[in-house]
Amino acid sequence: MNHNTTPKKSQNNPEPLVITDNLYKLMYATDASVYAENPVGVSYPKDAEELREVIKYALDNKIGIIPRAAGTSLAGQCVGKGIVVDISKNFTNILAIDEKAKTVTVEPGVVRDELNHVLEPYGLFFAPNTSTSNRCTIGGMVGNNSSGTTSIQYGVTRDKVLEMEIMLYDGSTMRCRPLQESRLQHKMSLSTTEGQIYKGLIELLNNPMVQREIENQFPKASIHRRNTGYAVDELIKMKPINPSGKDFDICKLLSGSEGTLGFTTKITLQLDDLPPKRNVMVAAHFYSIADCCNAVQKVMKHNLYTCEMMDKVILDCTKNNKLQAGNRFFIEEDPQAILMIEIMAGSKLELSKKLRSLLDCIEDETKAYASPCLYGEDIVKAFELRKAGLGLLGNMVGDKKAVACIEDTAVAIEDLANYIQEFSLLMKKYNQQAVYYAHAGAGELHLRPILNLKKASDVKLFRQITTDVAALVKKYNGSLSGEHGDGRVRAEFLEFMIGSKNYELLKEIKNLFDPHLLFNPNKIIEGAPMDTSLRTQYGKEVSEVKTLLDFSDSLGILRVAEKCNGSGDCRKSDQFNGVMCPSYHATKEEKNTTRARANVLREILIHNENENKFDSPELKEVFDLCISCKACGTECPSNVDASLMKAEFLHQYYKNHKRPLRDKILAHNYDYNKIAAVLPGITNYFFKSKTFSSVIKKILGVARYRSLPKVYSFNLNKFNEQLQDTSISYNKVVLFIDEFSRYNDVLVAKDTLEVLYRLGYYVELYYGESGRAHISKGYLQEAKELAIRNVKSLKNKVTPKIPLIGIEPSAILTFRDEYIRLVEYADDAKTLAGNCFLIEEFLAKEITNGTIKTTMFTEEKKRIKIHAHCYQKALSNQKVTFDMLNIPVNYEVAILNTGCCGMAGAFGYEKEHYDVSMKIGGLKLFPKIRKSAPSSIIVANGTSCRHQIYDGTGRIALHPITVFKDALL
Repeated sequence: MNHNTTPKKSQNNPEPLVITDNLYKLMYATDASVYAENPVGVSYPKDAEELREVIKYALDNKIGIIPRAAGTSLAGQCVGKGIVVDISKNFTNILAIDEKAKTVTVEPGVVRDELNHVLEPYGLFFAPNTSTSNRCTIGGMVGNNSSGTTSIQYGVTRDKVLEMEIMLYDGSTMRCRPLQESRLQHKMSLSTTEGQIYKGLIELLNNPMVQREIENQFPKASIHRRNTGYAVDELIKMKPINPSGKDFDICKLLSGSEGTLGFTTKITLQLDDLPPKRNVMVAAHFYSIADCCNAVQKVMKHNLYTCEMMDKVILDCTKNNKLQAGNRFFIEEDPQAILMIEIMAGSKLELSKKLRSLLDCIEDETKAYASPCLYGEDIVKAFELRKAGLGLLGNMVGDKKAVACIEDTAVAIEDLANYIQEFSLLMKKYNQQAVYYAHAGAGELHLRPILNLKKASDVKLFRQITTDVAALVKKYNGSLSGEHGDGRVRAEFLEFMIGSKNYELLKEIKNLFDPHLLFNPNKIIEGAPMDTSLRTQYGKEVSEVKTLLDFSDSLGILRVAEKCNGSGDCRKSDQFNGVMCPSYHATKEEKNTTRARANVLREILIHNENENKFDSPELKEVFDLCISCKACGTECPSNVDASLMKAEFLHQYYKNHKRPLRDKILAHNYDYNKIAAVLPGITNYFFKSKTFSSVIKKILGVARYRSLPKVYSFNLNKFNEQLQDTSISYNKVVLFIDEFSRYNDVLVAKDTLEVLYRLGYYVELYYGESGRAHISKGYLQEAKELAIRNVKSLKNKVTPKIPLIGIEPSAILTFRDEYIRLVEYADDAKTLAGNCFLIEEFLAKEITNGTIKTTMFTEEKKRIKIHAHCYQKALSNQKVTFDMLNIPVNYEVAILNTGCCGMAGAFGYEKEHYDVSMKIGGLKLFPKIRKSAPSSIIVANGTSCRHQIYDGTGRIALHPITVFKDALL
């Protein structure tokens, strides 16, 4: 198709409003559904005027407009051939808060949890609460009429929308709100597009036969989660169609319309008072799905705030997830299903009464075999386990996945048990072990068949199962979509679900709003067949992609990328706990998410015709700002580790391209430091000199504002010998003198030796390179050789009784992570990994064992603020540093919620990455450091972290071992 010239932003800024680069098309080809389709382009309009220009351009060129925010839609709403308009970057303003009226007006890109963070001081919150609440936007929630865990108490998004402002196909703005009849008549008299819409709607619906057809065919009105087509069943309850109804409110129609009628630019919401502060969760355990479902109607009589279900498939997925395994603390035996039931109250006495009544009900009227009660932080952990359900399903190894197609069915509570019983029989017919989880209390369970959509036979099942389930839902007068929308997975079943007459009615409504089929075409109305444009193309042979790193635990690197199901956990902002994803936090750009990296890698590996499939400029760009923090390996529910993908990509990519000089020097910094340490005084003079250092930085491409690390020459062997006392019986340990401790952090190595000897340990020094720098720059062959050498050398030195202890987290934790993928004889690498520890881990363990006692330390008072290295957070536990430094009785120790420091080894030194590096540090770390009292001791165990803290705040951070040493008597 030939298009007019892509619109420009302005004469002063010629950047196109619509980006057509292949990278952006690949990034936005998918959402969290099973679909993939390259858009024409992507747009990030800054304001309404730019949006209007994009709409005009699309209309003139007969291209669809696809509204998108966080892109977590499960039904394919954000996938299509048009222009994807992403409002999550710029339409993010909270416009007004009316505390008295309990309302808020926002732009559609405001994130739900971020909004509630702002509202909390007012004692208010926006109640609908999806599992993606820390990244989903209000615009997306309105588009899907989202519900979440709290709907049984507070209702759905549609219930909360008071006003909306939308842009229509002709660029005009329509303000939508409840209209009294006189005002409605005035609107209908207008010759504008808005006037035609109101007039047309009333004419279409003000017909008794039409109303009866809607009442007969639409889902039961008692099902409050229903997203079936357009909500005409709500409109016919209003004046003038129903004289005794409420004022006509077109917002009810727009909520759940999936952006197919107009483009939302502003939303006013009704807020609720914050829920009662006292709460308890009862986790009722059941031996069968049927027993669990039969319990729902009984417990729902107790004014619950939450009633969520998790089945064994979901629970088993949590066992192997690094982050969620610890949240399984309340699981007893091996339940087939758990019902998570939450009650709240204003007082302790009231809560106790409610709990007793609920527990009596569970014991007397259900078949629960265990009902542990959770309080406080334990409830938060349980909710995290439940919220991770969607992403965890993507962690199934291999090509079989829990597929979203029938996951959104909703029936009346009284029908749930019978419906699930019939559904289970249906799944048995197809030899399916389906997944059952989510909103049992609302009559909506997210039911997923497990299919391999790379196989034609399973794609056929995909359609057959959906068709049969649609018929079953229709039998119970339910809704095929409860909250995720029709999109493209359920759109073709809409006519069957509501009847041909109602379907024609919806087509006429679509035509009233959007006669040119501009907005989100082929969603809800005239949907494409559900089994087309799948992201995994069945029948397409994809040759095995050979890699140096061992990805066999995921059956290859392609399947690592395919594990990303698009749930978007990597888009949560820096306001929330965790590290993932630092570069997204700084830029707010989709291309800097783990999801984008996985999506682009998947598409390139499948479709790149080059002999070297990694030879791709798109991969080069999408991995550019990945700082290899490893947070995604833990925080992503599917454990998609972008750092591993990046390392492999760089290794493969540079088989076809010349490596930059800087990469060679940074990867081999150990060798250059060894030379520099011959004459450390001269080296440090040049590094410190403004004139000479600027020349060095310019040659290497190092940011001009960075301080260069000091180089030392020190005989650690001699120092180690001097500390030994032949009269003492020592316990032996091996201390890894890594590439950083050897020449840069020598003082920390000295402190470590002093501590170990003073505590009664004999230390054998092991000098070596971890290969960390090589891995980060993609020198995997050299990293492999180092790993093999280290594993062989340490095989007979390190045992369960003689551990290997490391000082620098990024070095020692490489033994636990990449070595297992680098060394062919992985069993030896795994044995070594199991016996290597951070110095903090080792000391914390000895404290627990009673070997190290409080009496050995000073009683002086000090305040300690800890910033932990990202690798420690991902591969270890930052609590060990807290425990180690908390042993002096008067030390007041706190772990700072600082996210990533932003340095990330060489990344922060590189001039093109400096600004992003400092912006990452400026989000959490620098403000926390600056707020700390000058007398507080700042602790950071990563050498990069300490440099970043100094460059960003001027404060000197100490390694925890130094603080520990100074506290010893």
